[in-house]
Amino acid sequence: MNANWDDLRIFLTLAREGTLTTAAKSLGVSHPTVARRVAALEQQIGARLFERLPDRFVPTSAGEALLEDTEAMENAALSIHRRSAGLSDTVSGVVRLSAGEEISALLASHLPELRARLTQIEFELSARHTLLNLSRREADLQISERTPDMADIVARKLARTAYAIYAHPSIAVARLSPSAFKSVPWVGFDDDHTRMPGQRWLQERLDGGRPAIRSNNWLVVRETARAAGGYAILPCYLGDADPQLQRVGNPIADVFADQWLLVHRDLRALPRVRAVMDAVIDLFQRERPLMEGRMAGAGNRERRS
Repeated sequence: MNANWDDLRIFLTLAREGTLTTAAKSLGVSHPTVARRVAALEQQIGARLFERLPDRFVPTSAGEALLEDTEAMENAALSIHRRSAGLSDTVSGVVRLSAGEEISALLASHLPELRARLTQIEFELSARHTLLNLSRREADLQISERTPDMADIVARKLARTAYAIYAHPSIAVARLSPSAFKSVPWVGFDDDHTRMPGQRWLQERLDGGRPAIRSNNWLVVRETARAAGGYAILPCYLGDADPQLQRVGNPIADVFADQWLLVHRDLRALPRVRAVMDAVIDLFQRERPLMEGRMAGAGNRERRS
């Protein structure tokens, strides 16, 4: 057999995705192209690689055997790609950085400063909560509250972020008593995002109730609170520097999140990646008081409880 890598890559994608439609979308090709290339590969090998079920494609025993070898080929190709990137000795080029929308907003406010410091580097900032596959170079660097259990991923703790209650000054009070919690309007996350820091804490104080206004995005929650739509639990770095928000009390002791900088070990020595890593680490060190909620009053008019 002398199958080319393009055909094997299509076979691998179909095995992972399960349907022609999703495989075609992932590969950026047409539905018939996937079907035709897989059929050609089966003819070349002389074995059926998939069981065609009504709702999906499932690898046969021959397909499973080929899948293992193809995944090994893919891992080798990805390793070559990462290592070849590391052969460069110049601090220039594109660095792709991913983070949640709330950390992305913080980074965006410092991008002019980072660009002035690293003039030969182009930044691509992607706002998303999901862990990306750094082995496949879906990003060069990722800031996340989670660390993947993968030996090839190096994690560096950047900060522990504090959270507090905020509201527009027109509706904010000095403190919220237990009974007041249930009588004021709240802005929070929808049912699919109760894992976000502070949401379960809030639900407990609402006796299992839900905020009247819900979203899946920290920036939407903040904007609604800024518009006097209700009280919200926000990261202190989003709330304390905002003059249209007022902190209600101190940071919540039981609500916090650690922020980790993730990089594949094959890329951490790449000069442009290393330069951005150092700049991000320095930024978080300088902003540590803001991240920990120790800068109330610099941007908003907090009322201490």
